[in-house]
Amino acid sequence: MVQTKVQSPDFQTVIRERHSVRKYDPTFRISTEEMKQMLEEATLAPSSSNMQPWRFLVIDDQAKKEQLLPIAFNQQQVVNASHIIAILADKESYRHAETIYSRAVESGFMDEETKTRMVERIVSEQSPYRKTDVAKDIGLVDAGLIAMQFMLVAKAHGYDTVPMGGFNKAQFNELFAVPERYETVMLIAVGKAAVEAHASARLKLEEVTFWNEIV
Repeated sequence: MVQTKVQSPDFQTVIRERHSVRKYDPTFRISTEEMKQMLEEATLAPSSSNMQPWRFLVIDDQAKKEQLLPIAFNQQQVVNASHIIAILADKESYRHAETIYSRAVESGFMDEETKTRMVERIVSEQSPYRKTDVAKDIGLVDAGLIAMQFMLVAKAHGYDTVPMGGFNKAQFNELFAVPERYETVMLIAVGKAAVEAHASARLKLEEVTFWNEIV
């Protein structure tokens, strides 16, 4: 069953009702049109120097999901969820600097002089974006930002998600022929929950927060 269901709950509802879900209705499918909308909304997330190093590998083919199942340590949501979204980080994101900043000029967000200065800084040989290890670290942070944004977007559309770090990355990269320039960060299952999600216990604010110094 393919269904498009767009909802607009308030922000407090979204953040308080988003829970990780591992049991999904295997008959439910999110439409391609709505999935594209959700991914586009997720791309409004912030990123370092606006380089947007995230990449999505959208897996909705059931045969592919079946192949992925053992690679993901037989987590049943891999085959039952509507889609699996692999979040990748592009370690060569600097290659898109000219495109990104040219569009910023076209949109009136910056002038040509600023654009030229920014692009030169990003693509120069001394740029951290040209150093693979640094670019990877930057990409991991930005991938985390867009992953959380996507999960909130999905909840706002009425769907549930669960992020997954438990999978064999090397086997995943082999199955999907992931090029070396991309770092596979995490998988996100998204679909319609088969059972109602439940909240989880949280540390108190004072247990996770320091003010001005770490004590």
